Amino acid sequence: MAGKISMGARREVVSAVTERYRSAKRAEKGRILDELCATTGWHRKHAVRALRQREAVGPGDVEATRKRRRRYGATIKDALTALWEASDRVCGKRLKVMIPTLLPALEQHGRLQLVRKRQRDPVWRSGERSAIGCGVCEPM
Repeated sequence: MAGKISMGARREVVSAVTERYRSAKRAEKGRILDELCATTGWHRKHAVRALRQREAVGPGDVEATRKRRRRYGATIKDALTALWEASDRVCGKRLKVMIPTLLPALEQHGRLQLVRKRQRDPVWRSGERSAIGCGVCEPM
């Protein structure tokens, strides 16, 4: 039957099964995937992607993806940018190592002012997360 079903009919089948798939438990999802693959002739991975796809808002438009929650506030971002500029814009992996040295030096020379400990801690810890990174440099 898989070779005789049109693309429009496949879309209809997917839209009919999507809600049932999203609310089903793991074992039931497997059975739903088996049925969909038998009906459409798709591989399981393609069927999973089709069922997990966001709903279309209009003809040809797909719902916008959600934006990530910001990890740092403006104060922390400005401090990291100052550290990054002072280090001659090194990659995040190298900046991470330099933060414990650069932070006190920039504060001492008045180039960076983090008054409260609450402001200073996230900048200090951001070195653990490598906030600014290029992903290109060689291993150290």
